[in-house]
Amino acid sequence: MNFVFRNGVLKYVAANYFRSQCTATKLNAPSNRIVHTSSTSYDLMEFFDDKKNWNETNIKVGRAWKLDELRIKSNTDLHKLWYVLLKERNMLYTMEHECKEKVRLFPNPERIDKVQESMKNIETVVRERNIAYYQLETGETGERPVEEVVNLFGLPEKYEKSEYMVPKFMNTKWVKPYLEHGLINSIAVKKFYRLYKEKLHNESRKARNRDYNHVQQLLKRFPDMDLEKLREQYPNVDIEKAMRTKKARGHYFPKY
Repeated sequence: MNFVFRNGVLKYVAANYFRSQCTATKLNAPSNRIVHTSSTSYDLMEFFDDKKNWNETNIKVGRAWKLDELRIKSNTDLHKLWYVLLKERNMLYTMEHECKEKVRLFPNPERIDKVQESMKNIETVVRERNIAYYQLETGETGERPVEEVVNLFGLPEKYEKSEYMVPKFMNTKWVKPYLEHGLINSIAVKKFYRLYKEKLHNESRKARNRDYNHVQQLLKRFPDMDLEKLREQYPNVDIEKAMRTKKARGHYFPKY
């Protein structure tokens, strides 16, 4: 059988399909082809739940797939399970939207969370296998490289590198805002970054003060407590300084 192109149209040419050597026995022989059947198709009804669950308020469902269970499955099984979960997620989204339209309670909304957790675990397992394969073959992870950059607000963030048609210095969309106009080094960005650092400093200072006051109350209520354990739990608090305060001593005289 040959396939040829003529005038832009793919034409099928059967050459020597029935040969002169074929006998009547070969022509009348039964075919040994295995019969394949497909699953039943319900058209758009596959986007909806089973009709017996439409009027139910509580539907019994299982838990999400765990990582340990997915790691022992083959890539083919993971591929099949992914599309099963994808169809289930689409069905649940459709039923949730329909319940909102009908002003009815969507039964067991945690089913969506379980499906999303299962799909996330499948992605984790597939990524683990891809990383292991690339490390074995090339010595690298195969993941997209990540670089620490500064965004328009002057804050550091992680940027996943990607391929572009033009180099960085020829990319006008990047050169103009970052280099020519200097948005990163502008006065507004510097003011924002200064206020942002001040906010972070105030939050850390208030957290230290809360821990310091809490340690004082603990020393007041439990004067014979283990100080080593207290230092391990609150490493940022000066325990000796907290013990010398009046709030920590309470109504007893210190032993030192």
